[in-house]
Amino acid sequence: MDHPIIAARDSVAEARALGPTIAEAAPQIEATRRIPPDLVEALHRSRLLRMLLPRSAGGDEVHPGTYLRAIEEVSRHDASVGWNIFVGNSADLIAAFLPPEIAREVFGDPRSVVAWGPPNETIAEAVPGGYRVSGRFDFASGCRLATWMGVHCRVREPDGSLRPNHLGRPAIRTLLFPVAEARLLDTWNPIGLRGTASDSYSVEDLFVPEAFSSTREDPTLRRERGRLYAFTQQGLYALGVAGVALGTAGAMLEAFMALATRKVPRGQALLADDATIQAEVARSSAKLGAARAWLLEMLEEMWREAGPDMPLPVEARARLRLGCTHAIHAAIEVADFTYKAAGVDAIFPGSPFERRFRDIHTLSQQIQSRSGHFAAAGQVMLDRAPIGFL
Repeated sequence: MDHPIIAARDSVAEARALGPTIAEAAPQIEATRRIPPDLVEALHRSRLLRMLLPRSAGGDEVHPGTYLRAIEEVSRHDASVGWNIFVGNSADLIAAFLPPEIAREVFGDPRSVVAWGPPNETIAEAVPGGYRVSGRFDFASGCRLATWMGVHCRVREPDGSLRPNHLGRPAIRTLLFPVAEARLLDTWNPIGLRGTASDSYSVEDLFVPEAFSSTREDPTLRRERGRLYAFTQQGLYALGVAGVALGTAGAMLEAFMALATRKVPRGQALLADDATIQAEVARSSAKLGAARAWLLEMLEEMWREAGPDMPLPVEARARLRLGCTHAIHAAIEVADFTYKAAGVDAIFPGSPFERRFRDIHTLSQQIQSRSGHFAAAGQVMLDRAPIGFL
């Protein structure tokens, strides 16, 4: 079947055009922990929630470098909005593993958004025609925008055994269902990224047909042939976090540079005339720029090498993971410098630093930011790749 014709969109330009609207909504997002309806409508019109969705399901299937730059641009104005866009796009990737008619049913509405939380100890029961599942799941970023929800869980076969995956481990199956079949729980009240609405949700004795299920564990099972889907879901997920981090830290550095040209600490000279500040601003600019440029360079190389059948090789997956982790850590370091160097100007609500500082340090606690990713990438580089590295 031919893909529907979608007018070409410049996702980065769309993100840039939304900047003033996002910036204006930021205080309301912070206070209410929700993205206001008018901004939600603008996000749908921009198609920024469909960048990674296959064209066969009505998406834009953009270059991953374009995706990174769009997430970064949005996150300069509000990290929670950037986060919601990236997690929505990450969930879009399940469409590449679904039967085409099911993908179109889930994503056919241009306002469709899928949300879910990470796997936990929940086990779904395999039953005739599908699965039955009950349980509670947490950290479902974007669930207040969602039209469909998902759960990732192990599967118990009728004989009581756990279904194995291609590596012989207990398989994690993704089950999709309309949002009305889940109970959303208002649990998200953190210090930062408050507008992501990363709430909890529960389902009770829910039946999910087999056709509305898939797995993210074996990237060779993809149905979509486009280059984008040679990238693993885990790699593109890490790329989204890196985009949020780079955008947030970049905005803080820009705000600090503006502050430095007008602030005179008590008994001292203008901050911009301080040699230490000058050097640290330059180092920070180089740190962010180098991390971003390296990511964009490797994405372009991988895009050229990506084929229609097999996923990117493990070596490329490890390099992307390394680049994303490096970018996230570089962004956190730059954010810390700007916050400290801004002095008391950084500590008050409404400053260009205070909310972003809380946002990026909430991001720093997310699994994509952990230092262990350096070790995992190093294992691959030293020919000691962990089994099943994604």
